[in-house]
Amino acid sequence: MKDLYDILGVDRQASQDEIKKSYRKIALKYHPDKNPDNKEAEKIFKEAAEAYSVLSDSQKRSRYDQFGHAGVGMGSNSGAGGGFGGGVHMSMDDIFSQFGDIFGGSPFEGIFGGSGGRTRSRGKDIRIKLKISYDEIAKGVEKKIKIKRSVVADGAELITCPTCNGQGQVTTVQNTILGQMRSASVCPHCEGSGKRIGNRPPGSGPDGMIKKEETIRVKVPAGVEEGNYMNLNGQGNEDISGNPGDLIVVFEELDHKFFIRDSEHVLLEVKISYPVAVQGGKVEIPTVDGKSVGLKIPGGIQSGKVLRMRGKGFPRLRSKSRGDQLVKIQIDTPKKLSRNAKKAIEILKENLLPINEPFSKIDL
Repeated sequence: MKDLYDILGVDRQASQDEIKKSYRKIALKYHPDKNPDNKEAEKIFKEAAEAYSVLSDSQKRSRYDQFGHAGVGMGSNSGAGGGFGGGVHMSMDDIFSQFGDIFGGSPFEGIFGGSGGRTRSRGKDIRIKLKISYDEIAKGVEKKIKIKRSVVADGAELITCPTCNGQGQVTTVQNTILGQMRSASVCPHCEGSGKRIGNRPPGSGPDGMIKKEETIRVKVPAGVEEGNYMNLNGQGNEDISGNPGDLIVVFEELDHKFFIRDSEHVLLEVKISYPVAVQGGKVEIPTVDGKSVGLKIPGGIQSGKVLRMRGKGFPRLRSKSRGDQLVKIQIDTPKKLSRNAKKAIEILKENLLPINEPFSKIDL
């Protein structure tokens, strides 16, 4: 598989700003709207988006730097055995939603002509971040949030915009060697609504709007991830005609004391005693549901071994299935021993067989 840094054309020490700029340049060049029916351009566009989704995330980037593609679920064997599954394989819808962060606002508005030339028919969207804990992600939660939105003040009177005569757009004519060229654009004075404020009520702004604080209930489904968002129709700012935009709620995960998330999977490191490592046993392991589950430790386990607890990860969105919890084992070597413990270790030392192959090559 291609190196993610090579895909974006940056080196491994590149800053987040350099990574973002490089991705933006590639995305603009190979965007499907600029390259219709071009499968090669679509492939490059998608590869760049997947590379950016990893390298723009500090935790994913760190795992990629340590473990390569397998560390972020992109390897051919990802999800098997003790590997880190979950992956960053993205649909085109996933990629398009990502542009909201890169370009600001609507992904393609004003860049690729997605809404160019159309009159403005509603108010501006409001975009907020909502912090959620792992426990809330695992079970789903309803949250109350306070927002301030622009609304038309009571008593505001509208008149027809004199600049565009209520059309919402203005036409300009240019004389060229080929003749007259006409082009239409959104009216700069009414922003496409075709209306202007005639009577401005006291306390309102020049546009006849006031700020109104409201409490909104947001039902967060179980399994959402960092960067996922909900679109609440009609909860954004109003335009002067009273048509509201949307409220876009972007989810932001709170760090956990010991869990690390990898898509729908959960990663956890646990220390076990030397006797448990040698003889095996059962260890109580916390899960994102808040319950402890007994994990069977096989005798003779080595430090670094990853055990999989199936179905103990996060719920998958729009699915009844769940990810797994991956538990990395670390054998705890005691720094201090009692006199009896030292005697027991000496007896064990005398009875243990010599290590068959004590040396091996480091796997970098």
